[in-house]
Amino acid sequence: MKNWEQNVRKVTPYTPGEQPKQKKVIKLNTNENPYPPSPAVLAALDGVKENLADLRKYPDPAAEQLVQAIADFYGLKTSQVFAGVGSDDVLAMCFLTFFNSEKPILFPDITYSFYDVWAELFRVPYEKQLLNEQFEIVKEDYYKENGGIIFPNPNAPTGALLPLSAIEDVVKHNPDSVVIVDEAYIDFGGESALPLIDRYDNLLVVQTFSKSRSMAGMRIGYAMGNEQLIKYLSDVKYSFNSYTMNATAIALGTAAMRDRAYFEETKAKIIATRERAKERLAALGFSFVDSMANFIFAAHKSVPAEELFLAMKQAGIYVRYFKKPRIDNYLRITIGTDEEMEELYKFLGHYLAH
Repeated sequence: MKNWEQNVRKVTPYTPGEQPKQKKVIKLNTNENPYPPSPAVLAALDGVKENLADLRKYPDPAAEQLVQAIADFYGLKTSQVFAGVGSDDVLAMCFLTFFNSEKPILFPDITYSFYDVWAELFRVPYEKQLLNEQFEIVKEDYYKENGGIIFPNPNAPTGALLPLSAIEDVVKHNPDSVVIVDEAYIDFGGESALPLIDRYDNLLVVQTFSKSRSMAGMRIGYAMGNEQLIKYLSDVKYSFNSYTMNATAIALGTAAMRDRAYFEETKAKIIATRERAKERLAALGFSFVDSMANFIFAAHKSVPAEELFLAMKQAGIYVRYFKKPRIDNYLRITIGTDEEMEELYKFLGHYLAH
């Protein structure tokens, strides 16, 4: 090792889901929305083109237009909303802002893979809490002393939902810690923790445009909570990069957030397809957690998950496989269009019959 390398911060990075370059694939591996963004987004893009010269200027550092649209959608004040470059960026900023105790933060042992990466990157002590045998979060595990709490709801990659009453219990038991609920998938089932933010000043709810609003490629995420939490988060953001949101993302994100009808329509389609998928996959011999997300976390009764993963990939059907303890016999299957899902069932039916 060279001398200068001794002072380099070394981490094991997060590995994102595969993004195949070929066009003719069925992509069910990264929980993207199978439907395009709202038509209002296309109209907003035309507006960006008409004012292309404005891109020579810096964007609004406060992203006021977007923040206002989010606040209007949820019935909040703008001072309760923080916008950032995807929920990943927002969550990383949250780690940097709120998790600064010598006590360990708590999160599930099976969850979003970025959590332990950020903890290592920012040198935050942490403890993983075991999910039960049904892959559910055990709320009592989060009642002990800690330096902060974070978990997704529904959880990823399992899709299991923690009831709102259980989330409130966790928040109640931790008045001295910031509790972050990562709600990337909440629009596909369950009740958001958002109604609790006016009652608990230590609760932060984080959501994204990547799933239910079909804008993973635009990178927009946001946090909602007590005004003081949002101020602290903003202070760290301005100390890091004043211009996190680009002008195009602000314009297109605003348009997407204001089109409630399209949001409700595509969300309902995905939920209906997911419920049909549960029946079809069960008939093919799969078992799974009762997912409330836009994916199903499934294991086959006789064929190993890795074998199925490789066979599907060879056939141009991409799903996600995690070679990790407790979940290495499960596949995370994103809900696609009805046509894409039919291709999946057709392939599985043929493969499993042989």
